[in-house]
Amino acid sequence: MNWINSLVRPKIRDLLKKREVPENLWIKCPETGEMVFHRDLEANLWVVPNSGHHMRMPAKKRLEAFFDSAAFEKIDTPEVQADPLKFRDTKRYSDRLKENRSKTGETDAVHVARGQVNGASMTVAVQDFAFMGGSLGMAAGEAILTGMQAAVTHQTPFVLFAASGGARMQEGILSLMQMPRTTVGVQMLREAGLPYIVVLTNPTTGGVSASYAMLGDVHIAEPGAQIGFAGRRVIEQTIREKLPEGFQSAEYLLEHGMVDMVVSRHKLKDTISRVCGILMKREIEIPTLPSPDDADEQLDAAAVAAEA
Repeated sequence: MNWINSLVRPKIRDLLKKREVPENLWIKCPETGEMVFHRDLEANLWVVPNSGHHMRMPAKKRLEAFFDSAAFEKIDTPEVQADPLKFRDTKRYSDRLKENRSKTGETDAVHVARGQVNGASMTVAVQDFAFMGGSLGMAAGEAILTGMQAAVTHQTPFVLFAASGGARMQEGILSLMQMPRTTVGVQMLREAGLPYIVVLTNPTTGGVSASYAMLGDVHIAEPGAQIGFAGRRVIEQTIREKLPEGFQSAEYLLEHGMVDMVVSRHKLKDTISRVCGILMKREIEIPTLPSPDDADEQLDAAAVAAEA
């Protein structure tokens, strides 16, 4: 074998070989078009550094960021019949479930866990939009109810991170039944005197926004989140009017009293912790102000210490 075959040709093949680059190595900001390295975005909790745009955050990563030291205990949820109606559109519902379970590594759209948040015990449910748009089906309904029951059992606040396109059409009426069922779960929390905090992320729409996502004691929205029932185009065609700019955004709903506050993802943990602390304690300790005489004595002592 000569040097051309053994050395030159392999080097030429290596030069011409197409290098494989991950598709999600760089992520484009929907607002500004800025390209962000995926590791930088992940380190910043999926918030674009310059524009502040809140990207969708994976459910598992949200749990890790919310709980202290990323430590939490997942709560097992009841199994339900996978395809009760034997539904089929362009493909079978059972095949769609298999695809999404393979893609996400999870059995359905809602994750439930319990752990410490700034030293306080909390039960948390997160809807994963990556699993069939976070749609509400029987499995999701059972998971939310299980989380609420666990909160009552352990006497902890219940925090829900909502992200959904609405009810799961492939389960028909069985999906719609989860709306009143979860409403009963909310009432169970209230009878136990436990806080129910809802965090509305992008998007929260359809039957989810028409039920448990709008029944919280406090509603917190992430900046720029789309929140509503029907889509903008459907509403405009129904009422035959042009809707205002920013309609259904978190900021618009805050101005019109539909949500209590809009909080950056970086401040969510501390904000929820403070709110739950107030609601669980029920009595706020107001610090007493020193009397004028005590204040003068403190100033004199400070002056003496400064001179020394």
